[in-house]
Amino acid sequence: MHRDIESSDAVPWAGPNAAGELKWSAPLGTCSTTFQASDGMVLGLCTKYVGTEQKHKNPLGLDTVVPSVVLFDPDTAQPLATLELKKTSLLGGVYGYLDEHDKVVIAEGADVLNVGHRFENGKWRLSVDKRVSLGLPAGASLGGLAPDGAGRAWFVTKNATIGVIDGGRISTLPLSKAPGGETIANGLTGRPNGMSVLTSHSLNEVEYSGGKITLKWRRDYDRGSARKPGQLSWGSGTTPTVFGPNGKWEAIVDNADGSPNLIVVDAQTGKDVCVMPAFTTGGPGTENSLMASGNSLWIPSSYGFTYPPLAVEGKASPALAPFTGGLARIDVVPTENGVACERRWEKPRKIETLPILTEQDRTIWSLSTDPSRLRVDLVGVSADTGDEVARRQVGTLPVDMPLQLTGMITPDGAYWQGTATRMLRLK
Repeated sequence: MHRDIESSDAVPWAGPNAAGELKWSAPLGTCSTTFQASDGMVLGLCTKYVGTEQKHKNPLGLDTVVPSVVLFDPDTAQPLATLELKKTSLLGGVYGYLDEHDKVVIAEGADVLNVGHRFENGKWRLSVDKRVSLGLPAGASLGGLAPDGAGRAWFVTKNATIGVIDGGRISTLPLSKAPGGETIANGLTGRPNGMSVLTSHSLNEVEYSGGKITLKWRRDYDRGSARKPGQLSWGSGTTPTVFGPNGKWEAIVDNADGSPNLIVVDAQTGKDVCVMPAFTTGGPGTENSLMASGNSLWIPSSYGFTYPPLAVEGKASPALAPFTGGLARIDVVPTENGVACERRWEKPRKIETLPILTEQDRTIWSLSTDPSRLRVDLVGVSADTGDEVARRQVGTLPVDMPLQLTGMITPDGAYWQGTATRMLRLK
């Protein structure tokens, strides 16, 4: 979902041609995350609005809001095959990944599935090639999956237990220490031999050795007094981002009342490198992960963004706020006493999908809407200056509401992006 093991939300190639050809399909749902396999085929983690394949159907023979894996034609963007999964938690169907064998690794209930794609008897099909039952307590809800540097699959539960699948061995470690308990509502970030995981109260670094998970360090953060409008849960809305020389630092944004803080810590020790307001003029909150390249971070604001009611947890305070957007760049720079964080710029950019940084042309890409004209545009912003450098209408409201979904830019410059009803491909 966040492009690489360090959750940089950046790719080393150039972005799309804004004047390219737009193709689209209607996968009968919304696709939160998109991958490209080594054979060029495109796979999406999608939520179908109405499903027909599951056994636990209602009396009408249908099911609603069904997580699915969809295989798309890389040239036409048309769906070629769909595999519906059992309904579980929201994040269980969002935070998956594509492994080194081109298998989609995704949660279904308390199981971890490896979903493969192949061309057989004249048509494409998707199949569950492997299923690992985690043996979790009844009612446990999986919240996401990610690989570590050794290729092992890690998982988290909603109630803040982290675990790893190591061959036939499954190891777990509860992370909840705060009074009243902790939850997990964000993705995992892979480490060479472990994971960085953010709970509703703390940033945690865990390692795996000798069949056992150990807590390397924990750093509590300010979660504020309530969920903010434009965030899905009460706590930080960011996935940890690893960046800097040899992955020296980790960064998150907390949920402090007023302006949240950017927190950069030493990845080895968890000790603070810097803490500073994430925004000075943008909306004071974010549900989007930070982009990173070199010693720089780019922080988008989602404060006030309206999510579907089923996606959010609990009441927001305030209940509503205008979505004005915002994008800030903050660099870690050397000083006489070590390093410090400096704000390079902050611009009023309305980012309505998880943005992607293309490093070759130093551009940040996302969808942005203009409700007054019912437009949905692909917008490119200079990573160096924050100025807009490209814009192209690719959709229309309300059918193409962006919903803060995750797009993808392939090495050949194709931009893939799910909206409320369509899958878009621009090249």
